[in-house]
Amino acid sequence: MQKLPRITIVTGDGKGKTSTAMGRAVLAAWSGERVMVVQFLKGTGYTGELRAERNWRGDLKIKQFGAGCFQSEAIAAGLTECSRCGNCFRENRRPENRFAVRAFACAPAAAASEEWDLMVLDEIRHPINKGLLELGQVTGWVESVAGKVRLILTGRNMPQELLEIADEATECMSMKHPITRGIFGRRGSEY
Repeated sequence: MQKLPRITIVTGDGKGKTSTAMGRAVLAAWSGERVMVVQFLKGTGYTGELRAERNWRGDLKIKQFGAGCFQSEAIAAGLTECSRCGNCFRENRRPENRFAVRAFACAPAAAASEEWDLMVLDEIRHPINKGLLELGQVTGWVESVAGKVRLILTGRNMPQELLEIADEATECMSMKHPITRGIFGRRGSEY
């Protein structure tokens, strides 16, 4: 039997990093593995993956650490769309909210529990880039835990230090996307 990669990175400036990681998470859960997804600086409450999580009976768990949207229930119900007010992004970047620190604390605790076969660290690059997490701390932890649990890390411009220790890396690149024509996130497609 072939050995699965222990550390996978999905990076790039194009769309599809979270979707790729979630696709792998769903496949792993469908195959009987237990999957924990830790979403850094995300707290919308209306994304499709959160609404689908309840169908996995504990095999797929998603934890978000970030500012939520005051319109999340209406967006989830399809009654309105994100107004792109930017409040969630501004709140997520404020160090005093400690969203990234709490998310990163969740990851080692989940790995230490030995309950999970696969962990997705979604958008972990963003808090590193914003100085909310130290690259050395993340790299050290990833190296130390990779023998116990498989990891998928996502985010734009993944640091070379993480790419070097990865077993697999994919770069998402947009060739054509509706956002370039002013069509933003769509329910059922981007969220």
